[in-house]
Amino acid sequence: MALAIPDFLEPVAPTPEAIQLAARSLEHLARVRATLPTSLPTVSLQLEGAEKDTIALPPAALALLQEILSQMAKGHAVTLMPVHAELTTQQGADLLNVSRPFLIDQLKKGLLPFRNVGTHRRIRLSDLLAYKQQMDQNRSEALDALAAQAQELGMGY
Repeated sequence: MALAIPDFLEPVAPTPEAIQLAARSLEHLARVRATLPTSLPTVSLQLEGAEKDTIALPPAALALLQEILSQMAKGHAVTLMPVHAELTTQQGADLLNVSRPFLIDQLKKGLLPFRNVGTHRRIRLSDLLAYKQQMDQNRSEALDALAAQAQELGMGY
């Protein structure tokens, strides 16, 4: 039985037209945000065929919109997830870019918290992101150590 992925977890891959529109919108939004005061910004939206309406957005939402446009302008698929979301082991493995068996092994070793829902494991997104950050930091430190060792040995790197 396939597990349905909630709509908010489905990545949205931009079309070539959307990439160009995102790039133009990003430039405009960046210019406008640079001139905004620190108070609550107001954004006016106008949909084709609809009347102009003004919607107040919190600064964090506007920053998220700018980041979404930035990623779309680069042609990257984007998704938006609440940090309290729980992922399946396959979704977690996909996010970490590792195999599902590797992730399950990490769970069994207690390196990453999870909970069981029946016979299925669920991992909080916030825990997964913290684990990913720690993995990235460990990887960076190992690369720095290797580069330093290569310099000490005069390997020409």
